[in-house]
Amino acid sequence: MTIQVGDRLPEATFMTMTKDGPQPITAEAIFKGVKAVLFAVPGAFTPTCSAKHLPGFKEHVADFRAKGVDKLVCISVNDVFVMGAWGKDQGVGDDVLLIADGNGEFTKAVGLELDGARFGMGLRSQRYAMLVDDGVVKELFVEAGGEFRVSSADYMLEHI
Repeated sequence: MTIQVGDRLPEATFMTMTKDGPQPITAEAIFKGVKAVLFAVPGAFTPTCSAKHLPGFKEHVADFRAKGVDKLVCISVNDVFVMGAWGKDQGVGDDVLLIADGNGEFTKAVGLELDGARFGMGLRSQRYAMLVDDGVVKELFVEAGGEFRVSSADYMLEHI
């Protein structure tokens, strides 16, 4: 079943790239006591994700902060090294926390996996964005297949 508004995020451990190399980080450490926007992309370095999705959130960091959002978090079913390289390529710095759900465990737990096998991509995440307050989903916007609208930074800003 897909996670719903009002649900608590499941416990999970992700990997993130730090100045000291790959480090584990838990969902609790990311979301406890803060308001965050979590957005998922099907893959780092893919066209829409690199040209529109991540750049849109990076561009609007100040706008999200003005609306009380403490963290912007991008998740993908990629490994931590790919996410780290993508973050450098996109110049996100500390503006957006990039987390790797390498085995897709969180993605499966929230019911938002995507079978990308016909494109040679295996298990991936659907494209979505959610507003999370202290670990509880307050808003959830999941894209229809192949679209990029309701998970965008602009759309999320309109709904906070």
